[in-house]
Amino acid sequence: MTNYLDQHRDRFLNELLELLRIPSVSADSKFKADVRRAAEYVRDRIQDAGADSVKIYETPGHPIVYGEKMVDPAAPTVLVYGHYDVQPADPYELWDSPPFEPVIKNDRIYARGACDDKGQFYMHIKALEFMLATHSLHCNVKIMIEGEEEVGSDHLGEFVKQHRDMLACDTILISDTSIIANDVPSIEVGLRGLTYLEVEVVGANRDLHSGVYGGAVANPINVLCDMIASLKDENGHITIPGFYDNVEVLSDEARKAMNEAPFDLDAYQKDLGIDEVMGEAGYTTIERTSIRPTLDVNGIWGGYTGEGAKTVLPAKAFAKISMRLVPNQTDKEIEALFTRHFESIAPASVKVKVKPHHGGLPYVNPTDSVEYEAASRAMEEAFGKKPIPTRGGGSIPIVALFEQELGVKSVLMGFGLDIDALHSPNESYGLFNYYKGIETIPLFYKHYAALKKAE
Repeated sequence: MTNYLDQHRDRFLNELLELLRIPSVSADSKFKADVRRAAEYVRDRIQDAGADSVKIYETPGHPIVYGEKMVDPAAPTVLVYGHYDVQPADPYELWDSPPFEPVIKNDRIYARGACDDKGQFYMHIKALEFMLATHSLHCNVKIMIEGEEEVGSDHLGEFVKQHRDMLACDTILISDTSIIANDVPSIEVGLRGLTYLEVEVVGANRDLHSGVYGGAVANPINVLCDMIASLKDENGHITIPGFYDNVEVLSDEARKAMNEAPFDLDAYQKDLGIDEVMGEAGYTTIERTSIRPTLDVNGIWGGYTGEGAKTVLPAKAFAKISMRLVPNQTDKEIEALFTRHFESIAPASVKVKVKPHHGGLPYVNPTDSVEYEAASRAMEEAFGKKPIPTRGGGSIPIVALFEQELGVKSVLMGFGLDIDALHSPNESYGLFNYYKGIETIPLFYKHYAALKKAE
């Protein structure tokens, strides 16, 4: 493996850089042609790697790329999932270099999508190329890369339902998660769910002069800020009635084991440039970002935000709000609870609207499965250390649907780091992590084939 990687290292990197130069932002319609171009690039590279039946499947939104390599009907089949779409790069002025002109500094690739998820899914294409070139592929491989993960995978669910036979597999392998550190490998066995909403607060029928009307007519921005502030109490608890009713409560033993994972709070704060962490009372930072639900404002706007002054009392104010969910909570349930509560706390001086965007269910994986054991052995062989099972704070909404529709578990074997700045300016991905992923993935297939054969 090392020899093949050494021989093709530069090409593997240059191909990824070409993909990163394509601004495949799924949330913004002005990038629609670029999203399509990214899909075509991924299709061509999967085909170059040696896969068969490589095709772009159209959806009402952005296309899905699919290919496969079937080596033996008796061998286990692994479905690889990833996404070629990326988050918006705004605000561009906060990037040290243009987000779609990748640069390499300090052995890290800086670009939007470097880690999430272009760098991570592209490892699988290169791993497939290696296994086919060296005649070491012992599993059947199916690869499905979508273009709507960052906007909720709206059309992937229907695609999966319509193509169950084509996608039939023994497990799903996903690299869209992280490890604790480059010298502390880990495997995520849980993801939080998500409810994402947009709220609108409407006051008068037009923008008003703040001197003439200020103090007598409701200011939607002020009202919205008051409403948002009321959604949490002084202990960081979410005040929506019924919000915690179904929240999974972990045992003291499980919480103790979780907090034994290496975690340097001082380094965490230093990396973020903060003097103190905050959150729900009674829980550690590790717990707050994995086993507890959250409510956060992701954006807020209204009134005049241009250069200079304009003394306006705005007619409308808006906010985007996300809630991360834990096992036993569902996105639709929380969406309904939030909507009911938000409407109930609005004063009569304004009108409110709640617009759902997208969501997904939480997900937890067993650590006693053949699939987890194969991933654990692969990472131990590649890193020289047994990986630690962890729970991630992020969401991959489609994972729960995969289990529902295809009847199999997903293996979350990612190689990112917390310092990769996902969804933020100056997103990056380590060269070590990119190459280590390409090295580790074939080991998963090796161990998985052996373990399945021994069953």
